[in-house]
Amino acid sequence: MDETKQGDDGIAPVSEQGCRLPAEKLNSTCFCSSLDQGALRHALADELGGDTLYALVEQRCPYLFSARPVFVSESQATRIDELVRAVESVVAMPAYRQRVLAHAPDIARHDPGGARGVFFGYDFHPRGDRLGLIEINTNAGGAMLNAAMARAHRVCCTDDRLLERAVVSGAVFEDAILAMFQSEWTLSGRGRPLKRIAIVDLAPTEQYLYPEFLLFQRLFGRAGIDAVIADPAQLSCRDGGLWMGDLQIDLVYNRLTDFMLETPACQALRQAYLEHAAVVTPHPQAHALYANKRNLVILSNADLLAELSVPRHVADILLANIPRTEVVGGANAERLWSERRGLLFKPMAGYGSRAAYRGDKLTKRVWQDILAGDYIAQAIVAPGERAAGTRDEPDNLKFDLRTYVYDGRVQWTAARLYQGQTTNFRTPGGGFAPVYPLRDEDARVEIDVIGRQADTGRACCAGQCG
Repeated sequence: MDETKQGDDGIAPVSEQGCRLPAEKLNSTCFCSSLDQGALRHALADELGGDTLYALVEQRCPYLFSARPVFVSESQATRIDELVRAVESVVAMPAYRQRVLAHAPDIARHDPGGARGVFFGYDFHPRGDRLGLIEINTNAGGAMLNAAMARAHRVCCTDDRLLERAVVSGAVFEDAILAMFQSEWTLSGRGRPLKRIAIVDLAPTEQYLYPEFLLFQRLFGRAGIDAVIADPAQLSCRDGGLWMGDLQIDLVYNRLTDFMLETPACQALRQAYLEHAAVVTPHPQAHALYANKRNLVILSNADLLAELSVPRHVADILLANIPRTEVVGGANAERLWSERRGLLFKPMAGYGSRAAYRGDKLTKRVWQDILAGDYIAQAIVAPGERAAGTRDEPDNLKFDLRTYVYDGRVQWTAARLYQGQTTNFRTPGGGFAPVYPLRDEDARVEIDVIGRQADTGRACCAGQCG
């Protein structure tokens, strides 16, 4: 008998009667607080041991790092990798590129000069044996923060092998990040060494993730690459180059949300991109091909995939893991309104869940705004859940997964824990969390150990339970 019932998010939760994956059970039974604040302070310290950056994180974004890790099954990690490769194979198809770029701004059709685009972020909602690709970002933040965090978690509910692997993984990820930027420079056909990178965002010192910009600056500096943090208005394009004052910029690490470089502040950067005066990554074409939410309509529609001659096995992967998405318009307005409780409405030009609405919260007035704007409707896939609070006073946080991808390959997967409708880094106990893929048999052993310790009143997880 199916024991599932309808949840308040419009999705039937997975049964509590043994149908959950072992990793999901571990997420609901482990109350470990594995983040070592001393180790985090050390990971954020500068070469002289100063803790200015740690203090900045504590002051500006105290809920940036969660104290609890998240577990996923190895099969889910494999599905993420398969889906990334499936999406990348479709994006590489001339028919897809022609279709998408035909409706994109002119700058998106400009040849980026070889750069692939750094830090694509594939965002997922994992729930039981379901996996939903919610969106793709082309300037996904948090990578360097996750590399630092990897050094600060003391793995719970696992053996020493996983602890050692997790601690080392942060340094390995940093090496991959450096190699990625060097690759962007090489792919762009520059015949000299990469000397200077500009990390560019609007009012960068005021950005919530400004501490990460400082981590990037430090990483590049250790590799002998000068790095400056700049507002786009500080840049000028002249003499065949991009400049910040008297400093010539070789490569721009673009953290802007003006994806097409349309605002007046971005005009020098736009000119430099069009004239190949500097390497810009990620760039407008990457956003058009990957991150425009209209693309999810293609990737989740069997008929459209068939029109593009996407191979059947690739289409099957996409359709199984990308929630059905469609453009909101007059022709389907009545049906979408009637089905709204199971839908999330997002602006096609939006980012970070801005102006996104759950269908079950819609008013008639907001619905009229949606009809007048450019919106997509996406079937809701519930996020994962992670135990919070304490064993005596339990609570649950939601989580999603962010997978960082470069040149079609998965680099890293992190979780983001939160309460409310969207990830916000404002939730006590929430924030970025490490993700540990577990083989099902390993997870069953750990769950059994936790259960026995709880029965005897002993603290689980090496005494780190809350």
